[in-house]
Amino acid sequence: MTSGLKFLLAAKRCEIAELQQLALTSALVNVTGRLVHGLQRERGLSNLHLGSQGARFTDMRGKQIDECRQLEAELRQCFDSLDTEAARVGRGARLFSRIAYVLQGLDALGALRERVQALDWTPRQATEAYVRLIAGLLAVVFEAADSASDPEISRLLVALFNFMQGKEFAGQERAAGSALFAAGRAEAAEQQRLLHLIESQERCLQVFTEFAHAKAVDLWALSQASATLAELERLRRVLCTATHGAPLNVQLSQAWFDCCSQRIDRMKAVEDRLALDLLRACEEKITAAQAELLTYDTLYASPAREADALSFFRDMGALRQDAQAAPAALGASAQGYGLELDRSILELVQEQARRLQTMSEELDTVRASLNERKLIERAKGLLMAHRHLSEEEAHKTMRQMAMNQNRRLIEVAETVLSLAEVLPERHP
Repeated sequence: MTSGLKFLLAAKRCEIAELQQLALTSALVNVTGRLVHGLQRERGLSNLHLGSQGARFTDMRGKQIDECRQLEAELRQCFDSLDTEAARVGRGARLFSRIAYVLQGLDALGALRERVQALDWTPRQATEAYVRLIAGLLAVVFEAADSASDPEISRLLVALFNFMQGKEFAGQERAAGSALFAAGRAEAAEQQRLLHLIESQERCLQVFTEFAHAKAVDLWALSQASATLAELERLRRVLCTATHGAPLNVQLSQAWFDCCSQRIDRMKAVEDRLALDLLRACEEKITAAQAELLTYDTLYASPAREADALSFFRDMGALRQDAQAAPAALGASAQGYGLELDRSILELVQEQARRLQTMSEELDTVRASLNERKLIERAKGLLMAHRHLSEEEAHKTMRQMAMNQNRRLIEVAETVLSLAEVLPERHP
């Protein structure tokens, strides 16, 4: 007859396989972040190139493109290393569909660069093209966070995703401001866009601070040099307070780009730390799980002992209480392993059940943040489609509704989505 310990061994092997898959995904997220950073810089230099009508920044842009090509090749190798057997990967269909979308964008990147080089596109068109590709890359990170089966890994991924998204908004701000300074003329629509991007950065960074380790949050606080921030705020005021059509000092384009780049480079250092924490967490959890598996194997090979059958029923109350107790480390530290050989199989089952229950509750908490983001994005998309609004206008509308009604933004999003069926059909 098959014993319970045999199934505990199988459960532990499944857990290790999931952690190993998370480690591969975390490595993919690391490379994705580096490519996003490179494309953000390429986007800013492309806007300076276009804004100056090809008179400046051409060489800097060319060197940046070469760097991005190397990073793209590395990312493609990561894609090739993934196990594409979707049936064996949690939420694999969504992750792999995101990757397929990104590969289409990467295939079209060469044509985008040619358009920019030939000055065939406006800075706004080029920015939107880069934004679409980078958004696709960030969506891969989002799906990785949403598919993580371990609560600590999931929290780290959520923190990393929101920090990367905040850095992307900072990159869009750099690109938009670069185009305005390079063109030498203020535009009201672009000024509103800059304000929206500044606010969006703050929202993402707030979520980052809620989910990241304290050391990463401290590193972010220490990395913000006061001189750089003061210069950034000064240049922001120049851009955002000028009247529509007023001249802007073209010579400030380099100062703006350098100031924004210094801040973004410091953000990249924090992002690298987050990615390193993520990889280390995966490695530690795999090592700990393998140690416990070894203990299980040893116990499985030892002579069977008789157990008090009624203890199963007596211990159920304690099991329910322990499942609600605060976890020591969600089974991620050595304290949760190193099982003694004289413990009964029932105790092993109970410990595994407690840990899985705690992990489930922690995952529910983490994914609530991701689900809120999904709902808000869907609601914005609905407003954009039916009221012909831009993304910034849709967000501003929802935020104003939340303020007027003294409600949370997620509550407004749920209300908007509940009206989807009664909204009139769109006409082309």
